[in-house]
Amino acid sequence: MAPVLSRSLTPAAVASIPYSPLFASKSNTQNRLSLRSAFLHQNGLKNNNLSCSGLKWKGDKRGNCLIVKCEASAVAEKEAPESSGETYEYQAEVSRLMNLIVHSLYSHKEIFLRELVSNASDALDKLRFLSVTDPSLLGDAGELEIRIKPDPEKGTITISDTGIGMTREELIDCLGTIAQSGTSKFLSALKENKDLGSDNSLIGQFGVGFYSAFLVAEKVSVSTKSPKSDKQYIWEASADSSSYVIKEETDPEKQLRRGTEITLYLKDDDKYEFTEPSRVQGLVKNYSQFVSFPIYTWQEKSRTVEVEEEEPKEGEETPSEGEKKKKTKTEKYWDWELANETKPIWMRNPKEVEKDQYNEFYKKTFNEFLDPLSYTHFTTEGEVEFRSVIYIPGMAPMNNEDVVNPKTKNIRLYVKRVFISDDFDGELFPRYLSFVKGVVDSNDLPLNVSREILQESRIVRIMRKRLVRKTFDMIQELADSENKEDYRKFWENFGKFVKLGCIEDTGNHKRITPLLRFFSSKSEDELISLDEYIDNMDEKQNAIYYIATDSLKSAKSAPFLEKLVQKDIEVLYLVEPIDEVAIQNLQTYKEKKFVDVSKEDLELGDTDEVKERENKQEYILLCDWMKQQLGDKVAKVQISNRLSSSPCVLVSGKFGWSANMERLMKAQTLGDTSTLEFMRGRRIMEVNPDHPIIKDLNAACKNASDSSEAKRAVDLLYETALIASGFTPDNPAELGGKIYEMMAVALGGKWGRVEESEDSATDSSEPTGETEVVEPSEVRTETDPWST
Repeated sequence: MAPVLSRSLTPAAVASIPYSPLFASKSNTQNRLSLRSAFLHQNGLKNNNLSCSGLKWKGDKRGNCLIVKCEASAVAEKEAPESSGETYEYQAEVSRLMNLIVHSLYSHKEIFLRELVSNASDALDKLRFLSVTDPSLLGDAGELEIRIKPDPEKGTITISDTGIGMTREELIDCLGTIAQSGTSKFLSALKENKDLGSDNSLIGQFGVGFYSAFLVAEKVSVSTKSPKSDKQYIWEASADSSSYVIKEETDPEKQLRRGTEITLYLKDDDKYEFTEPSRVQGLVKNYSQFVSFPIYTWQEKSRTVEVEEEEPKEGEETPSEGEKKKKTKTEKYWDWELANETKPIWMRNPKEVEKDQYNEFYKKTFNEFLDPLSYTHFTTEGEVEFRSVIYIPGMAPMNNEDVVNPKTKNIRLYVKRVFISDDFDGELFPRYLSFVKGVVDSNDLPLNVSREILQESRIVRIMRKRLVRKTFDMIQELADSENKEDYRKFWENFGKFVKLGCIEDTGNHKRITPLLRFFSSKSEDELISLDEYIDNMDEKQNAIYYIATDSLKSAKSAPFLEKLVQKDIEVLYLVEPIDEVAIQNLQTYKEKKFVDVSKEDLELGDTDEVKERENKQEYILLCDWMKQQLGDKVAKVQISNRLSSSPCVLVSGKFGWSANMERLMKAQTLGDTSTLEFMRGRRIMEVNPDHPIIKDLNAACKNASDSSEAKRAVDLLYETALIASGFTPDNPAELGGKIYEMMAVALGGKWGRVEESEDSATDSSEPTGETEVVEPSEVRTETDPWST
């Protein structure tokens, strides 16, 4: 502790210890030594000085105190230098590391072809770049291309390129060193030599893609020839080995003019799949379709040829040369076929691409047969750089499960034109925009080593935000176009998606709300936007009124609209299950509140306060009497300001479910019925004071409040209002019985019905006697068919 203490003290630190005769007494020598052993070095205090542990101590007696000084000035000078430790490098068990790379980095075996084709593309890119300053590197080795040839008989697949190739040293450096990326070293060299510039089209980053070959191969052979060397070398390694072999190629028939040829000796389990030509071509089209160099695959083809007929049999005449007939037959042959015909349209200038080219690219890429409704092609620069082409499909998904499935295959992600993934869970697009299809290509996306997973990062969030914004701009442009039919098709197919965005994306409400379309009381045949609704509003109207029902027909006939229609106030019809929840999440639009006309406290303005006060005084006893008869079925009974022709209506409270929402929640397959009573809004019965039935009940309340007929009329009125307001009666059979009873009273004897007792009396008054037998007539007419 002394050296540490010395650093914190001043050069002449002083400690003062109270002096006591105990210290000076000869009889207390042991105590004095104990004190010395506690504070001073055991060597003692010589000449009032002590030096230990690099410290210099001094003792002095002043009055009643013993002064101990610690001289720390010499500590720094005498402090010994720290001993330098030995440096070790990490060691790795190569076989174990290779096993991790092969079996833990990649989730699909087919990735090996993408990685090897990407390596071949990088080799071609390097040669193309270096040949700018040194054209002799190209030589006469042919075009820059990639060829893939599966061999089912030998169980091999060969990927060859005419790229830069590798020397012996480069083989050791690139393939013999795990996680050593030759592409990364090449890019670093380019950055150091600023005169050469830089090339962003190179794909490799991690230096482990080559080893993905061992996903399917038990042995890999690499034959390579670099234009920088006169010799061709072979690199060979097995999947279960921790070593490799490099040797010189001596067979003149296997000599390459330039480039690399990788041969994979496939495992028994993978021979059938990856030696199938159609399977190989499908993988190339999926992962490497937009690589900038041509990729040829070895395919079986057929052609029609003309052949002469067979020789005639014995006894038949031999036709002359002119009379010989020829016939056609189909023969099969093998040849190279270009696998990446489609060009990356997003890499081109949008001004140079025609609409037909965008549509053709869309159909080929996403296997669609209809043209897209709209598309946008853009490039984003700055913090994040990427290119993208996104489309709105011509029709909605056929499978209902894909309607709001965030894990669709609609967005294809590319990095430097190499396909990475189309399996996203909302990273690039929110769930309500999952119908959008397109491609996104970036040079600097944060990928994991296997290039299969898009890591969550700030860059991804920025990309998502810009993609969503561009999508909304494209939809808004479609809505503002003169061709209204296009947006009508869009809304029919994807309107539910947009409404879902009102619920899930509060941050984009300003972009979503102008896109909404609804039917209304003034536009029952054509959808209108909220902007059109506000333009048609009266200046004094301060709310957007809506009603949610199960169909357009029920919305038109709902009793809640009577007074609003009479006052020429437009009401939106929400007839889809998602509509009401979407509108409730919006709350306002352009400072206008959304108001449900089926809920209490509806304010319509221009009310006659004098008449309203008179009606309340006139019908206050009726309201109390009806509430007493109905009990807990309703929260209260009050005079209505929304009815003109109906006698009464049931409205919901401000809080809780409306009648439409209550119906939807009851229909949920996995709904919790225990919450229905809790969430169900209170029901308020509103009566129309101008209706004859209400006036009759008001008279009955005052003159015959105990009348059973009046009470039955109140019950039936409530049950009828329940159905008319969109609610479901608790006991439909009981309601049916009440209606039958009322019908019997109303129709009894109205059309002179004969009672059963009268019929029986008539029957009894008829005389009884023997049955009279009437003999058939003997007179037959001439036309009688039975006469003979």
